[in-house]
Amino acid sequence: RLRAQETAQLEEQLQGWGEVILAGDRVLRWEKPWFPGALMGATTVLFLLIYYLDPSVLTGLSCTVMLLCLADYLVPTLAPRVFGSNKWTTEQQQRFHEICGNLVKTQRRIVGWWKRLCALKEEKPKMYFASVISSLLAVAWIGQQVHNLFLTYLIVSFLLLLPGLNQHGVISKYASMAKREINKLLKQKEKKNE
Repeated sequence: RLRAQETAQLEEQLQGWGEVILAGDRVLRWEKPWFPGALMGATTVLFLLIYYLDPSVLTGLSCTVMLLCLADYLVPTLAPRVFGSNKWTTEQQQRFHEICGNLVKTQRRIVGWWKRLCALKEEKPKMYFASVISSLLAVAWIGQQVHNLFLTYLIVSFLLLLPGLNQHGVISKYASMAKREINKLLKQKEKKNE
């Protein structure tokens, strides 16, 4: 009930962005076979531009916020003109509702993980400390080994490809393969222990 209310609120807030969100959703889910290549090409060009310009952190941050403000102002105004009429089909409205529902679910998952982390801190402070410090040390080591911009490029590319990989069953295929291999290893270990 509460999730439906949150979804309705989000739909209302994003209504001006509806056409853009649906177009982005089609690209992220790879509705056409050339979408992954176009997605990676655009991402690569953007990161090469950032690498070439080499802006300071403050310049990069202010330009990013400026672009977000421009998009927030222009998209609701220009989207109906670019994408045509404001008449939505039932299918488009349903997909928009699903997208908003998924965004609410994702937000709730993140909040749930954060609450679990806080609960772990309260219930088992030593385990919390050990797991957080070891995780941060691993991330710091990776950050030291790999260039910041390249690491960001890899993360952004993975996150942009994730919905398409999920939609086309690639993740579930490799996850099931990994589970089978782990189960084989566990069975072999059990046989050796007998």
